[in-house]
Amino acid sequence: MLAKRIIPCLDCDLSVPEGRVVKGVRFKQIRYAGVPWELAERYSRESADEIVFLDITASHERRETMVRVIEKTAENVFIPLTVGGGIRTAGDMQKILRAGADKTTINTAAIKNPKLVTEGSRKFGNQCIVVAIDSKRTENTKSGHECFIYGGREPTGIDTLEWALRVQDLGAGEIMLTSMDRDGTKEGFDLELTKLISESVSIPVIASGGVGNPQHILEAFTKGKADAALAASIFHYNEYPIMDVKKLLKENGIPVRL
Repeated sequence: MLAKRIIPCLDCDLSVPEGRVVKGVRFKQIRYAGVPWELAERYSRESADEIVFLDITASHERRETMVRVIEKTAENVFIPLTVGGGIRTAGDMQKILRAGADKTTINTAAIKNPKLVTEGSRKFGNQCIVVAIDSKRTENTKSGHECFIYGGREPTGIDTLEWALRVQDLGAGEIMLTSMDRDGTKEGFDLELTKLISESVSIPVIASGGVGNPQHILEAFTKGKADAALAASIFHYNEYPIMDVKKLLKENGIPVRL
């Protein structure tokens, strides 16, 4: 069985010259967490399996700032880096990958232009293409979950389950599934949503949104059937060391890289 992955997520505000990591609650109530590459280096030392960078202030003008952040991070961090936010074309993907990222993640661009998923997969390999899905519970779709875009600000009317199945067919190598209802709440993952998607697709699913303690991460794997768990607050503010989380997982029979 493949090892389950623990992935710190760095939400980057690039409105300042060097960028800064922040964290919010349900995509709002933002507070400062640190310098991107400094946090990344710390997590690499602490045995994170991967790191996700998300440009939450994405714009064309700020993309070069993210390129510099990734270049600086890649100098001293040698675990996989995934980067997203403001990526709209295969050319944008190429810039990020050349800067030192191993994967790119797209959400709004994928929904607006599904062919981008296929194009990126063909040009760079599907292992480089992660489709992010920001999902919220709703009565508007068959599965009871709806996709949102533009940083969670705009509903799409698209069923989360149907979209997950489609992006798999389009060539995505992985899905990063965020529950907007749980984001930043520390109430635990939306396990029903996570299990629904994980058991419906054959590509890896990263559970995201709601981690408050190591037990929640264990549940993502045992009950949610996820392949990886993404967290921010509990790591940024030194509430739980990554290695403590991994030891708990190992004690409960979850394969992890120590």
